[in-house]
Amino acid sequence: MQEDILFQISNKLKEVRKNKGVTLQEIADEAGVTKSLVSQIENSRTIPSLPVMLGLIKALDIDLNVFFKDIISTAPGENVLIRRKEEYQPFTKENAKGFFYQRIFSKQFKDNHIDVVLLRLEKDARRPMVRTNAYEFKYVLQGSVEYTVGKNKYVLNQGDSMFFDANELHNPRCIDCGEVLLLVIYFFNEAQ
Repeated sequence: MQEDILFQISNKLKEVRKNKGVTLQEIADEAGVTKSLVSQIENSRTIPSLPVMLGLIKALDIDLNVFFKDIISTAPGENVLIRRKEEYQPFTKENAKGFFYQRIFSKQFKDNHIDVVLLRLEKDARRPMVRTNAYEFKYVLQGSVEYTVGKNKYVLNQGDSMFFDANELHNPRCIDCGEVLLLVIYFFNEAQ
């Protein structure tokens, strides 16, 4: 679907790079960008400019038409979008253990991109602190979580929500015995 083209591109970049056996550093060097930027793009933590995206595709030595063949849909858009549960797209980010993401919806609005995700955390989930080039809204659907943003820690229980600038280092941690289920909305601003 066209509303999540940018995220399909990020996922395809990662897939093609891994299938070709190219490291993050190798593609970064070839495209003239940093390894960190490539990682952020592949993990949907930032949206690249068009020149950067085209440089990465060129660095993978793949024809643009071949790369975009299954991504861009020519079907006309509708005013109502319905996503069935079975259509949610699982994806991974970073070196995270016990983090399970499913993309529900992704849409471009002028200079902004919104990504709606379900995040399931196992009780022993862990990853390094991360930054995302976006604002984030979190709503706890199930369980309890301690969320670190910068130097502050916040405890959120079922029904609680938070909104923050995800350019700050942040990370969730389960604090009860069961799993935590979060509705996450990322607000990316491409004009920055």
